Amino acid sequence: MPPQTPLKSRIHTAVTDAVTRARGAQGAAVPARLSEALDYATTPGGARIRPTILMSVALACGDDRPALTDAAAASLELIHCASLVHDDLPCFDDADLRRGKPSVHRAYSEPLAVLTGDSLIIAAFDELARAAAEAPERGLSLIRILAARTGMPGGICAGQGWESEQTIDLSAYHCSKTAALFVAATQMGAAAAGAEPDPWAELGLRIGEAFQVADDLRDALYDTDALGKPAGQDDRHGRPSAVSELGVSGAMKRLDDILSGAIASIPSCPGEAMLAQVVRAQAEALTPVAPVIQRG
Repeated sequence: MPPQTPLKSRIHTAVTDAVTRARGAQGAAVPARLSEALDYATTPGGARIRPTILMSVALACGDDRPALTDAAAASLELIHCASLVHDDLPCFDDADLRRGKPSVHRAYSEPLAVLTGDSLIIAAFDELARAAAEAPERGLSLIRILAARTGMPGGICAGQGWESEQTIDLSAYHCSKTAALFVAATQMGAAAAGAEPDPWAELGLRIGEAFQVADDLRDALYDTDALGKPAGQDDRHGRPSAVSELGVSGAMKRLDDILSGAIASIPSCPGEAMLAQVVRAQAEALTPVAPVIQRG
């Protein structure tokens, strides 16, 4: 990919190519509605914050294997999209909307939504396996990181599992429910570029925590039209949130503190200054803006 290509376009191409492969070769005998649902679940792409962070870290570390970086970014986005499909199911959030349109189970049925999420998870690991031949050690590291941040004990599956417990460990819940894929983003970006991934975990944790607090604020203050998904989910499902714990002003202060710590935690790398700008830009995108849209 030429260096002048915008990051957004690069991510779009990587994800689109991955979804195309997941849907099957043109003319192949595949279940048409499931194939359509894979595309539906991944478009429009939303902000694609996680692959943006992943690619930005890879660029900051040299990005000497861009094809591997592209596969890592696409695989992470597929996992994220799969988690949204499953989160919206009636057995979890029972959400009718996602990104301003009917959720997958509303548009295609519950069975196809389950299969869509499952298919996207499998496609994510297939993308990494395809790209691993270019740099096998890095490819294996990417697979292990994504697996660790997707399943048990500390991945997004564990995050969803905490909601079925009578007593919730709030720190563990937030680390697995929200921060896990941000840790995957920072660690996979480093690993794709040949850097040691462990030092990048703290940055991912801080960004993930900031995202969770910002999401809590938006859920409490914005309406469904502004969010593009059902509002008030935390309150409706009795989930812990930064707003219920700290209040709106306290949550806003907490968000500022986390973001400052995130920038300070960036490991030394050739593109450190550039990466700090990316984190600041993502912070501005995360922060709820005035006037706040209050629900009636």
